[in-house]
Amino acid sequence: MSLLTTLTGLLLATVGTPLFVIIAVLALVVFASDGVDLTVLFIEMYRLADEPALTAIPLFAFSGFLLAESGAARRLVRLSEALLWWLPGGLAIMALSVCALLTAFTGASGMTIVAVGGLLFPALQQARYPESFSLGLLTTSGSLGLLFPPSIPLILYGIVSETPIDELFVAGIAPGMLLVLALAGYGFFVGRRVNRTSFPEPPAGTPGDPPERSGERVVSACVEAVWELLLPVAVITGIYSGFIAVSEAAALSAMYVLVVEMVLRREIRLSQLPGIIRETMVLVGGIYLILASSMAYTSFLIDAEIPTRLLATLQGGIESRLLFLVLLNLFLLAVGCMIDMFSALVVVVPLILPVAAAYDIHPVHLGIIFLANLEIGYSTPPVGLNLFIASARLERPILQLYRASLPFLLILLACLLVITYVPALSLFALD
Repeated sequence: MSLLTTLTGLLLATVGTPLFVIIAVLALVVFASDGVDLTVLFIEMYRLADEPALTAIPLFAFSGFLLAESGAARRLVRLSEALLWWLPGGLAIMALSVCALLTAFTGASGMTIVAVGGLLFPALQQARYPESFSLGLLTTSGSLGLLFPPSIPLILYGIVSETPIDELFVAGIAPGMLLVLALAGYGFFVGRRVNRTSFPEPPAGTPGDPPERSGERVVSACVEAVWELLLPVAVITGIYSGFIAVSEAAALSAMYVLVVEMVLRREIRLSQLPGIIRETMVLVGGIYLILASSMAYTSFLIDAEIPTRLLATLQGGIESRLLFLVLLNLFLLAVGCMIDMFSALVVVVPLILPVAAAYDIHPVHLGIIFLANLEIGYSTPPVGLNLFIASARLERPILQLYRASLPFLLILLACLLVITYVPALSLFALD
């Protein structure tokens, strides 16, 4: 039976079948061979439709797509320029901040690289940052905001693991800030070495226009970006105050961005809206199909006591919680390199949850470890997704990006050790 499913999966993957189709087919093959009624897949879809938090995914994704298509990235760049022109490495720190904010709302690192890579890479080059540093910075920062609310992977983990999403939102802030600050420190160090205390000086009127060293420039940039700055504040405050639920916050976000970018800014035309909706629904539809298929398949694995056998095997050879966390990180980094994040969440999380619980790992802490690993795995050679997207967007050979990303990956891996072995960083608000 396992040989049949393995061969089926390999055959479908070889001919380029989308991953959600492979998962669905494997689930159906397993059910059919075991005499399970195939309607279980549709029952799982119906059960998911009753999940209130699930409605947050398409709405937050739609908000992210709208922001990516608008001039939000350009306004955030100008604001960062106005605030950080005096700081060595200020341009690099600005790039990290903008990428983290956009990724938090889009939930897709590739979209961030495509949206701002062409804007920030020429500015970094003009400021005489080393090309290797600039390439590594943009490649790794493309997935830097996945731990910040309202990240779609955080919501998805909450649904799959049945963990409160508001607790995950709080838990991700400190670890996410650790990753950003660690890379910002490296940017500051490189900025001092190249003796850059200001931004580049391209022709007036371009996105990298040198900031005026006055309060007027800061006020002007804040006024210009005020609508984008208010969005995360309103969403996070609303959720944490208990005034609105996550799904309601998602609906308000979508309406807010729609009004701002179409009515107030007028940067997105009505004719563009069907295309943006279509792109959003392709992403969300794939997530839903993966989720339904994987959860049905996972139910089968649980009925077959696969997690129980896995736990018995691990406990037979691994008694140390410390060693288990080391192996878990290595496994999740490999998963992050080879499987897209949404598939990894719904396939792997149900299997490792009971195992992690046996080692007394809190599900919220496990979720932050899980997403931090996948976030880093996106930029890990040889097949991290960010590497290929950055290679295409920045027009550089993939091998050059491998070398450029290594210093950033070492910093992120050091942060991962802190996130893994200092659970208070994630659980401080729950104690």
